[in-house]
Amino acid sequence: MHAAVATPSSLWKRVAPVACGCALAGAAALVALNDPAKAGSGFPACQFRAATGLWCPGCGLTRGFHQLFNGNLLSALQHNLFVPLVLVAVIVSWWSWLRSSWGRAPVQLPGAARRWVRPGAVALIATVVAYGVLRNIPVAPFEALAP
Repeated sequence: MHAAVATPSSLWKRVAPVACGCALAGAAALVALNDPAKAGSGFPACQFRAATGLWCPGCGLTRGFHQLFNGNLLSALQHNLFVPLVLVAVIVSWWSWLRSSWGRAPVQLPGAARRWVRPGAVALIATVVAYGVLRNIPVAPFEALAP
């Protein structure tokens, strides 16, 4: 029997999610240590907002992550309600990728929850669109949704 030989492509398959995880950790540290709300912070402005003057559903995520990484959950949610959901989605997706690239089963939902994936995805898209619309209505209570 021959021992399995690591080819460049199989090696890259294992290294890529590790490298991506390091990049994610570095990006998280950068956001945690540098307040994107401060002028001259170096973080890019939202191009949708720059072009339209409206808040997009993602506006406030970077500022929200800064607040979350510094222990201010309520302030993070005031910037963007989706901060915790985005964080969980990124972590679970990365962890699943890492596991599968090292020959383990990817993260899977329990059997009963799988039937809710498609309706949940549709509901999430509708919620994101509604959030993007509602946060641009300049009257109470909707104006509180703007970052």
